[in-house]
Formats: sequence, C-alpha cells, structure tokens
Amino acid sequence: MSGMARPITVVGTPVLRTPCRPVERFDEELATLVEDMFASMYEAKGVGLAANQIGVDLRVFVYDCPDGDDVHQKGVVVNPTLVLPGAGERNLDTGDEGCLSIPGPRAVVGRPDLATCHGFDVTGAPVTVHGTGVLARCLQHETDHLDGLLYIDRLSNAARKAVLKEFEEIRGPQA
Repeated sequence: MSGMARPITVVGTPVLRTPCRPVERFDEELATLVEDMFASMYEAKGVGLAANQIGVDLRVFVYDCPDGDDVHQKGVVVNPTLVLPGAGERNLDTGDEGCLSIPGPRAVVGRPDLATCHGFDVTGAPVTVHGTGVLARCLQHETDHLDGLLYIDRLSNAARKAVLKEFEEIRGPQA
C-alpha cells in the first residue's frame, strides 16, 4: 500500500454533515486520494471509509470486508448510487454498527441485508458491487456518509444521545 494515512474527521466536523460533490476527474489526484483512504482505513482498523471522513468532500468510498458468505471483498466506488430491495422484498439485518468518525461506541442499526452500489472505479470504468452481510451494511453506511449522514441519524433520539455521550466520555476534554 503506497498511501499515506490521514487523520479521521470526527462527529462535529462540518464536512461530515454536507453532501459530497461528485468526482469529475479520474486522474492521479483521485488515485492518490484512494490510496490515502485505504491507508487511513487500515490504520484506524475500519472496514470502510468515505472521503469526507478524511476531510475531502468528494463522492468516493473504499471498503475491505467480508460479504454474507464470509468471502473477502475489497474495492472503491466513485460517485455511488445505492439500490436497496423494495419494501416488500427486504430482510432487515439488525446488527450493531460503529463508525471511525465516532470512535468507540456501537449501536444496533436496522439495515436491509442486501445492497447494490453502482458507480465507477478509480479509472472511471463502471463498477457494480452486490453486497450481503457486512458488505451490504458497509455499502449503505459509506453511501450515507457521502450524503452527509451518520449512522447515529438512523437511531432513536435516546440511542443517539447515548452513543454521543459515550463518545464524549471516551474522547475526554478537548483543548
């Protein structure tokens, strides 16, 4: 891996709450960003990372996690479009979820157990990723980031407050 790990942005940073801009140039700068994103994700011990989690407001995310069959999947999706099963065709996965931008606490988040992401790779070639298991959750979680959403936005008010309280306790006072 040739990328350089960058600091992870945490909840409260405005770039996490703003929808990201579409990628328009598939060039060396994008390739470097993607390498840095993988390095940042690995250093933080994550399974997915959106560009705004390292302060870059572009629609791109990386992932490295197992699917529902425990088959390892790794890749990048630029300008993703998420497709979920229709309401009558959905099976809800109620697993717990965490986030590198809210390090520490985890909470149960119901998400469809299947997800498909259409987009492009780092060269601009079309890609489609079909996700089950952890990969389905990851595709949804990272696309949410690019839309300015965090997993805590999918929790009840009480659960969201509990996660943020735990995060603040772990984080401690900031200078």
